[in-house]
Amino acid sequence: MPILVHVGKTVLTHWGIGLFRNYFERGKIMRVDLTTKPYNLDAEGIKWVKDTIAGMSVEEKIGQLFINMGAERTEEYLTGVLNNYHIGGVRYNPGLAEEVYEQNKILQENSKIPLLIAANTEAGGNGACKDGTYVGVEVKIAATNDTKYAYEMGRVSGVEAAAIGCNWSFAPIVDINRNWRNPIIATRTWSGDVDKTIAMSLAYMKGIQESGIAPAAKHFPGDGIDERDQHLSFSVNPYSTEEWDATFGKVYGTLFDAGLPSIMAGHISLPEYVKHFNPEASVQEQILPATLNKYILTDLLRDKMGFNGLVVTDASHMVAMTSAMKRQDMLPTAIAAGSDLFLFFNDPDEDFQWMLDGYNNGVITDERLEEALTRILGTKAALGLHKKAKTEILPSKEEAMAKIGLAENKAIAVEVADKAITLVKNNQNIFPISPDKTKRVLLVNVEGHKGGFGAMIGGEAVRPVDTLKGILEAEGFEVSIWESTEERINKLPEAERAAAVANVYAQKRPIGDLIAAYDLIINVASVQPNTDQRIQWPASKGTPDIPFYVHEIPTIFVSVQAPNHLADVPQVQTYINTYDSKDFTLQALVNKMVGRSEFTGVSPVDAFCGFLDTRY
Repeated sequence: MPILVHVGKTVLTHWGIGLFRNYFERGKIMRVDLTTKPYNLDAEGIKWVKDTIAGMSVEEKIGQLFINMGAERTEEYLTGVLNNYHIGGVRYNPGLAEEVYEQNKILQENSKIPLLIAANTEAGGNGACKDGTYVGVEVKIAATNDTKYAYEMGRVSGVEAAAIGCNWSFAPIVDINRNWRNPIIATRTWSGDVDKTIAMSLAYMKGIQESGIAPAAKHFPGDGIDERDQHLSFSVNPYSTEEWDATFGKVYGTLFDAGLPSIMAGHISLPEYVKHFNPEASVQEQILPATLNKYILTDLLRDKMGFNGLVVTDASHMVAMTSAMKRQDMLPTAIAAGSDLFLFFNDPDEDFQWMLDGYNNGVITDERLEEALTRILGTKAALGLHKKAKTEILPSKEEAMAKIGLAENKAIAVEVADKAITLVKNNQNIFPISPDKTKRVLLVNVEGHKGGFGAMIGGEAVRPVDTLKGILEAEGFEVSIWESTEERINKLPEAERAAAVANVYAQKRPIGDLIAAYDLIINVASVQPNTDQRIQWPASKGTPDIPFYVHEIPTIFVSVQAPNHLADVPQVQTYINTYDSKDFTLQALVNKMVGRSEFTGVSPVDAFCGFLDTRY
């Protein structure tokens, strides 16, 4: 029997259970096939999607386009958002597992239509809840050179996120790190190598999907070439169409073939592909970010690449999006261009009305709205949400809490640290170190920009040098931590500080004093690479703050976050990347420095930053 499918004002007869195939002129029919990947729905699932859309008011349809960022977890707030704005899903800030569980339970039990509930499980279950299991940032996982750990990161993320009611993850990050100056993905991407990126991403997908979580690869059409931060500025992927096809296109195409359910579109422009589709495109059209650009999301992603899955925008407060046009135009333009979901309200009343206005004035057509809704509801059905009673979407609380922070999962992170730590530069053959040879050790804390968003989200409760001091002392070393000139000056009375700063460069200090005091100096750089990963040198002269003394005293430089610091210290002869500063990582570092274990990490990025001087 034929199925009658209503698309806007058009009625189509389509034999079989396939829905909305892309066999007709674009704009006249929806390009969604719910019978194939990534949905693979049966007739019952397709009927639920179609019947649910048919039963929705215009306001409910508009509400489904929004993913809300929760401002609080009270039942009054959560039910108010559901009732007032009819949202399609949420992406919340992590709390403790119990808090998130209760939040998600309230949301699912009070929502008319089941919700997509997303978490940023980029490094493990800690992206879903604060007491979840950190496994490792992507670059650290890739440094193990073993896809097993990408799978484990996905698996652990899925188990813990699903336990507390999540069903969607904004991961993996599949950007390609080709520019060491890019701070956004310095640790948040697998590699600069296309094939390694594919292999790690597929393994992560496999792991997280085992728990019924839908991954969303990001940030299409691809970050890692420009050095700017789309949170604060524009961002361009300047690759030619041929270069893009061989890199980012290959990555995404492979993931699509593997059934990737969704992607996050980035506020990143792709001018060469815009010109490919429209040689007469204006510069303004060329630099329009993908989230607002039909040439990228419709002509490239849908038509050329054939992606059948769900598209969500990156966060709508980022400057590369908000500065592209008026917000009242930006909201409906995102949907018209090919985004299916809009990430985050600014002011919910304004944003909802502007999206509704965009539908009423024809920016969002009936066909485009129904296509987006079909993908949104199709994804929910693919997750099996339509088959469960509202009270059964989450597991029992007891069952859920029993899956958070398991010892065997935490042990994976320790194993990753041991395998990932990378000896990038080893020109002085200093290892193993021992108290017999270099008993007196000086640790020097090396910092980056101390303010901004990166410091706010990545600040450490305990400095890595303080942790490292205790571990080295347990090995029998005598360890001091350098107090910087800045720290000493700040302890002076305010009236004396200006004169002290002015005197810094007038000071004289014999090199012999340094040599006489220490046998080994270890610089420890802890610089959160979002949104500036460069080392910020203090006002100093002849002090250990800056490693000028590499030919005077054995010197080791360790970066515990950003892997690109050799650009700032090319003179150091021994350089190590640990990729994070967890206690177990620093213990693994010392184990390797004293010769208890081998350095086995393989740098997944160009840690020499493309320079000749960094190698010698």
